[in-house]
Amino acid sequence: MKKTFLLAICLLFSMSIIAQDKLKTQIESIIKSIEDEHFETYKYLHAHPEVSLMEFETAKKMAGHLEDMGFEVSRNFGGNSVVGVLKNGKGPVIMLRTDMDALPIKEETGLPFASKAVMKDAAGNQVPAMHACGHDMHMTLWLGTLNTLVQLKKQWSGTIIAIAQQAEEVSGGANRMIEAGLFQKFSVPDYALAYHVNPELPAGSIGYYPGTIFGGVSSVDIHVYGYGGHGAMPHTTIDPIVLASRIVLAIQTIVSREIEPSQPAVVTVGSIHGGSKHNVIPDRVDLQLTVRFFSDEVYQQIIEGLERITRGIALSAGLSEEKLPEVIPLEGLTPPLANDPDLVNKGIQSMEKMLGADRMFEVNPSTVGEDFGKYGRTPEQVPIALFWLGGVEKEKYRDYRENGTPLPGLHNAAFHPDFFPTFSGGVAAMTRTMIDLFNEE
Repeated sequence: MKKTFLLAICLLFSMSIIAQDKLKTQIESIIKSIEDEHFETYKYLHAHPEVSLMEFETAKKMAGHLEDMGFEVSRNFGGNSVVGVLKNGKGPVIMLRTDMDALPIKEETGLPFASKAVMKDAAGNQVPAMHACGHDMHMTLWLGTLNTLVQLKKQWSGTIIAIAQQAEEVSGGANRMIEAGLFQKFSVPDYALAYHVNPELPAGSIGYYPGTIFGGVSSVDIHVYGYGGHGAMPHTTIDPIVLASRIVLAIQTIVSREIEPSQPAVVTVGSIHGGSKHNVIPDRVDLQLTVRFFSDEVYQQIIEGLERITRGIALSAGLSEEKLPEVIPLEGLTPPLANDPDLVNKGIQSMEKMLGADRMFEVNPSTVGEDFGKYGRTPEQVPIALFWLGGVEKEKYRDYRENGTPLPGLHNAAFHPDFFPTFSGGVAAMTRTMIDLFNEE
């Protein structure tokens, strides 16, 4: 009896392995059959970028593809964003998100389908446009994954919510969708997933971190006031240029001396403007800062430090209360992107089945910002996971590792991923992850 039971267990295990191998083969076969078609889509998207809040034609194209695949589509949701819903029986609800917007950068890749676009941005300025952050690749991966899942509908059961989001680069798109009632008008996802192309990992590999993978981002304006006058008689003034210079140096101690060393943070002054003439001391100097952080508590500590230090320096120079500096955190705060560790670990297990352990890389957190994290901070507390997807061509990656040859980074005019291995690896890994999540019960 015991021997029969053990044989039955072994048989079931063997059947499970065979089924997994069959699913792997099916996914790879579908990807092979669609990659050329999706390369044409990628080339079109790359050559026709639209900057943040201006993604009108891009959104139409994403909506059209979803409708062709049988999704129920809501256009212009919270702006230019698109929501597609595909119900395939009972089961979990999984959200898959892509961003759509490009950057105001003049492309210098030399690709035959390079962008030559010049367009009006949301403020009405004429700007060049380029997908220098890989959002064209994100959209193509998103479409490829959805296409593969539709062809494998017999292999899973549940609901897909497909999000094509506007304005990630200015950190406004996710907020607008949430404020428009994304999780009230559609099912609350059990999981939410996304990719971001990585400029330092080999094409088709996965970078993961089971925790806060991207930092929070805030822009801060500081207005420094003084009493202007003649440059030859500085004793009759309180010089805001000198005060601003003292402030720039003093606020560096917030990170180096006030924040616990185990908590990463950045305070960078990116712009300083004041004065109009060689011999005139102005009344005001303006500073523009970027702040990066990995917890809400550290962010509050930075803002409080900026207010205290600027106030103290102004008072020490003899300024009155009404002339103290203003510290103004701007709207559009991007919180840290906190991956759900359990969801990341589930994803790793699924992705490894398709790509192998040698293409899985645990990465360090990065101080770049990404508003995908906002979907995980709503009252619904949706578990989220964003994975890096390597995009570097094989020989360039080897040269980078062996010789230190620089690679174009994100937001660089020469950046572009190596399409075919990035596409095939990314679609295979995400498709398998979603199928396994749908079937986990």
